[in-house]
Amino acid sequence: MLDKKIGFIGCGNMSKAIIGGLVAGGQIQPENIWVFDRKAETNQAMQQQYGITPAGSAEEVAKQADILFGAVKPNVILKVLKDLAGNLNKETLVVSIAAGVTLDALATALGHDRKIVRVMPNTPALVNEGMTSVTPNALVSQQETDEVVEIFNSFGKAAVVPEYLIHSVVGVSGSAPAYVFMFIEAMADAAVLGGMPRAQAYQFAAQAVKGSAQMVLETGKHPGELKDMVCSPGGTTIEAVKVLEEKGFRAAVMEAMRQCMAKSEALSQKS
Repeated sequence: MLDKKIGFIGCGNMSKAIIGGLVAGGQIQPENIWVFDRKAETNQAMQQQYGITPAGSAEEVAKQADILFGAVKPNVILKVLKDLAGNLNKETLVVSIAAGVTLDALATALGHDRKIVRVMPNTPALVNEGMTSVTPNALVSQQETDEVVEIFNSFGKAAVVPEYLIHSVVGVSGSAPAYVFMFIEAMADAAVLGGMPRAQAYQFAAQAVKGSAQMVLETGKHPGELKDMVCSPGGTTIEAVKVLEEKGFRAAVMEAMRQCMAKSEALSQKS
């Protein structure tokens, strides 16, 4: 169990997912989680739901927290953190969830002597199946990095990733749920075309994607090997695979992700 106080500045969906994971996993006493959101009703609702400590101000959270999560919008996080820098303890670990905001930009706002971790969760964190990249700066110890990874493992999986790979993380994880949702929708549309009721079509398609992903994670087999296991000689599956190859399925996915990564890089250079 983490014997620390964890603070949240901003309590949107991602903060709620993190807090829910921490409390459900028994990693921390709920009263050691301090929350300040500009909507007072959010702070009270979180106290009622999880037993956390609602704070009266962002400054109060900053003074209390051993680990401080900056969970406000990317366009305001630097100003918010700069305003709070004077209230932080010297050893406080600052964790930023803001997409596109670099470690250097965060250090400029907080001070270059600060321990900072940049993280990028994705929306499946809301159903305890998130994938999160964890990128610490040079001042963060291995133990502190491990603690942050442990926090994000409480509602999915997390891995340490160097900052130069952050655009790849955006492409393969941050933005990826959207492509998967499109794939599920397309498969369900085809099933409806074949006569299946729509609600049932979504269930079958979504479960097929979930189960297939689980096979990749649990078996350790190459995705191509798993695909070959489904393709009987002269059968239905290889017929579908042939059409996907003819239509440029793989190339379309790769080009979409390439442009996604390029956009991420362009946005990062603007900030």
